[in-house]
Amino acid sequence: MKVNGEGRILMPRIVTVAASAVALVFSGLSAYAVESTYTAKSTAAPDAVWKKIGDFCGIASWHPVIEKCVLSDGGKTRTLSLKGGGTIVEKLVSRDDKAHNYTYQIVSGPLPVSDYVSTIKVLPDGSGSSIVWTGNYKAKGASDADAKKTIDGVYKAGVDVLAK
Repeated sequence: MKVNGEGRILMPRIVTVAASAVALVFSGLSAYAVESTYTAKSTAAPDAVWKKIGDFCGIASWHPVIEKCVLSDGGKTRTLSLKGGGTIVEKLVSRDDKAHNYTYQIVSGPLPVSDYVSTIKVLPDGSGSSIVWTGNYKAKGASDADAKKTIDGVYKAGVDVLAK
């Protein structure tokens, strides 16, 4: 055991600092723990579904709440105008046309989320395909449950249209 200059044992202080550090690390994890995933099957082949989804601004032609999409930043940023008002700006993080997926993040918008990163992908599924939309985020201005309900609804509304 170490003793400080006043003759006191430092072990309890070290244990307290270590325990506090562990608690701090784990408290930060829950703030990023909200995840939404929605999957639906389509009778269409993956290539056919990807033709609709793969165009980063094509979301305006298939998602029922998107009125208009405008690309900027060399096609890496899309500005979505929502039916009924509101705008969401999203940035393309990565895309893989061969694997039928892309990942994007929300830069700004009215949704009750922050640090939002999402991937939409099309997978082979028998003679058809599965469309999977997944996102991870923190709730912002709402409970985790309310933020999840909102994002789940966005995913379901879009994927169900694609699966028909």
